[in-house]
Amino acid sequence: MFTRTESFREFIRFYPVITFILILHAILYLLTVLPLFPGMLLFEQLAGVNLFVSEGQWWRLLTPIFMHAGFAHVLFNSFSLVLFGPPLEQMLGKIKFILLYTFSGILANVATFLLMPLTYTHVGSSGAIFGLFGFYLAMFTFRRYMLSRQNAQIILTISVIGIIMTFIQPNINITAHIFGLIAGFLIGAFSYTDSKKDIYHQVRDNSSWRPAGNRKSFWQMLLWGGVALLAVLGLINR
Repeated sequence: MFTRTESFREFIRFYPVITFILILHAILYLLTVLPLFPGMLLFEQLAGVNLFVSEGQWWRLLTPIFMHAGFAHVLFNSFSLVLFGPPLEQMLGKIKFILLYTFSGILANVATFLLMPLTYTHVGSSGAIFGLFGFYLAMFTFRRYMLSRQNAQIILTISVIGIIMTFIQPNINITAHIFGLIAGFLIGAFSYTDSKKDIYHQVRDNSSWRPAGNRKSFWQMLLWGGVALLAVLGLINR
């Protein structure tokens, strides 16, 4: 499930959303470090700066998900996405995976905006990636039959380590990690796929991963709920 055995070409074909996010990570990082482009200007326009969000620059609730503060930052976040993202993109499909990833990241950034000082600045996809952890934890809690015993142990171990490291490492956006995890957990708790088979072994059999029809409205509600949340925040701060 968490072991990548695909060739580079197969990875691109099987996981187009993750591939796009990884390319976006790389492009934005290179643009911020190469001398041919005013990287600091790009960084300043896309980073999460609470003061600027309060002044109506709402794109900063989304764009920090794809920005990173250094090579190690982008490398480890991209590695985590490669490791934990593919099974969920297979299971959920492209659109729902995008919703899970971006909604978790946006909620993490909204929480950062509401709970941290206006002077606080942040970048990174950790909130969105913790949303993936949260989704896995929801599966572990409510639908463990969808996971093999080994994969369930891996998910629990990695999630616990991630939570512990959140509180002991310096310069970590603890708020984003916690609320990204909560967002992913809630999404996982209120959505499911009607299958009793292990995720990873269903790479080429998408039929068994189609969600139950009565859950379609949940994803629509999630999408419009995110739009409504941004609208409400805009009204509050005007």
